[in-house]
Parts: sequence; structure tokens; C-alpha cells
Amino acid sequence: MNIIGTMRPLDTTLGAVRVEDLYDTDIDDLWDACTNPERLARWIAKVSGELRVGGSIHAVFTSTWTGPGRIDACEKPHHLLITTEPGTSDEAQIEAWLSQEGSRTRLIVEERGLPLNRLHFYGAGWQAHLEDLGRSLGDEPAAGPQTWTEQSPEPHWRTRWTELTPTYEQMTIA
Repeated sequence: MNIIGTMRPLDTTLGAVRVEDLYDTDIDDLWDACTNPERLARWIAKVSGELRVGGSIHAVFTSTWTGPGRIDACEKPHHLLITTEPGTSDEAQIEAWLSQEGSRTRLIVEERGLPLNRLHFYGAGWQAHLEDLGRSLGDEPAAGPQTWTEQSPEPHWRTRWTELTPTYEQMTIA
């Protein structure tokens, strides 16, 4: 894995985190890993609800973030856009783009509307999630055998997030 993470301001208080990696799988398999609830639970979140454009969902991430979302775009197998906590002051957007590159597939994920002074935490978190995605594409689930809840993160994710946070703290927000 060679995850590339960047952070940028959107205005004086909000920013965006963007991470990307190239995976050893075809675009249809990676799309399924990013949209199928059973596969999502192997690496990032337990998701339930109306899994269609305009549908409301509820997610519990391995990081403990929990909340509602709305599916704003779902263009198989290239583009997904979800608004989290729609209609609140914490509203943010998670957007994913997939593109086939030979026998591999590039995934770019950007989350926008995040507190500018906390972007490093989100950058580290998204990198840990994408690393887990890479592991989940094999036979083993990336999320460990221990469960996670709204109060308790998945232990492997938490350890990796803690390791990555100082790297993101030192990065320039540009």
C-alpha cells in the first residue's frame, strides 16, 4: 500500500481530507467492498438503512463515529457521495471515486466539512480505514475479531490511528 493523504482548508473553520490508494483488485470487486454492507463491516462500518440514492442510512464506524447519512450519488462502479449528519451543524460529505488502472483499481476518498483544527485526526483515521480496506480484500476481515461500538473503537484501527496521527499533525494544510 502506498496511501497518499492530503488536507486542505475550505474556509477559515472547515477543511477537507483526501486519501487515495491503488488496490490489487478489479473495479467491480472494490466497488462491492465500498457499497455492500457485509463487506463494509469487514473494514470500516456497520451500515443499515435505505441503500439507494436519496436513502437514509445509519453507520457505526470502527473509529466509533456513529450517525445518520444520506446517499446523494451512487454511480456504479465509479462514484459515491454520502452526506453525514444531514441538516445539522456537523454536516459533512464523504465522496469516493474509483478508476480501473490495468488490473488494479484506484480509490480516492475525500471528506469535506471537517473542523480545520482537527484535520490531522481525520487524515490519520482515513488512512487507517484505507489500510483496513486493503487487508479486507483478502480472505481475512481487517476489523479484528473483537467488536466495536459507538463508545469503543476497533482495537487494531485505534492502534494504527494513534501511530499515524503525529505524521498528519506535521503535514501542511494546503
